[in-house]
Amino acid sequence: MLLIVIFVFGVGNFAMHQAVMESGHPLLGRLRDQSMGTRLLLLGLEFAVLVAALLLVHRGQVGWGATYALYTLANAVSAWLILTRRM
Repeated sequence: MLLIVIFVFGVGNFAMHQAVMESGHPLLGRLRDQSMGTRLLLLGLEFAVLVAALLLVHRGQVGWGATYALYTLANAVSAWLILTRRM
């Protein structure tokens, strides 16, 4: 069950990442000018974090599930700040 929750958090993280990248926020101005390779690198890093969390939890280290939940919460707060132009 915890694996499913982490996977859903991962989908949410990818959605937040995409929304922030498409927001047009001035903070991300330099990132928008970067090549497609930079964007793929960032998405690959997000994917690697998700896979690592899934593998560690699958091996019985459930503390990593809580760590990934905190990571998702931090992503949600930062995405909210960026998307609502509070930062």
